[in-house]
Amino acid sequence: MIHFDNITIRLDGFALENINLHIPTGAYAVLMGRTGCGKTTILEAACGLRPIESGRIHLMGRDVTDMPPGRRNVGLVPQDGALFTTMTVEQQLGFALRVRHRPKGEIAARARELAEWLGIGHLLHRRPHGLSGGERQRVAIGRALAAHPDILCLDEPLSALDEETHGGMLDLLRHVHEDTGVTVLHITHNRREARALAQSLIIMRGGRFLEGETARGQLAREEDDA
Repeated sequence: MIHFDNITIRLDGFALENINLHIPTGAYAVLMGRTGCGKTTILEAACGLRPIESGRIHLMGRDVTDMPPGRRNVGLVPQDGALFTTMTVEQQLGFALRVRHRPKGEIAARARELAEWLGIGHLLHRRPHGLSGGERQRVAIGRALAAHPDILCLDEPLSALDEETHGGMLDLLRHVHEDTGVTVLHITHNRREARALAQSLIIMRGGRFLEGETARGQLAREEDDA
C-alpha cells in the first residue's frame, strides 16, 4: 500500500500541493501525465529521496514520513537504470544485501537466483559496458528486488528500449509482479505500457489525479486523438 495524505512538496519554484493518493497493497499502479507535471517527484517522495513540506506518507501501513530511504523497504529502478559502472552484474544484484551486511553466501545465492529468474545468468561476470538496453534494465530490476522490497518504483523503465525489446520487458514486468506480489508504482508516458500493465491507472492533471474509469476514459480519448 502507498498512501499520500495531503502532501505538499516545493522545490525550485515548482510545487505540488495537497496531494492525496492511495495505491492498494499488491496492485500494479501506472502513473501517467505530461512532462514536468511532477510524476517523478511523487515517486521520489515515496522512496524518501524528495523531502516533503507537509502531510504524511504511509507505506504498507507504516508512517514513513520521517524515515530515511533505507528503512522504507522500497526498490527503485531509475529512468536510466543507473548501474554502477565498475561493478559486475553479480555485484550489482548483490548490492542491496551487501549494504545491509548480509552474509557473503546469502548475497551470492540471491544474486544467482535473481540472474537465473531474469534470464541474465550468463552475464554475471560482465560489467554494464556492452550490455544491451534490455539486459541493463533486467539488471536494474534485479538489483531493486534483491532485498525483497514491499514496494517497487519504476521511473520510465522502458523508455529507451527498441520495440522488440520493449514487448519482452512488458512480459517480464508482468511476471515480476505476479511472482512476487510486490506493490508497483510505474511511471510512463507510454499508453501501450499503461494498457498492458495497469491494474490501477492514475493520470496527473494540474496537480490532481484522475483514477479508475475516469482515467481509463481519458486514456482512450487521448489514443483516439493520437
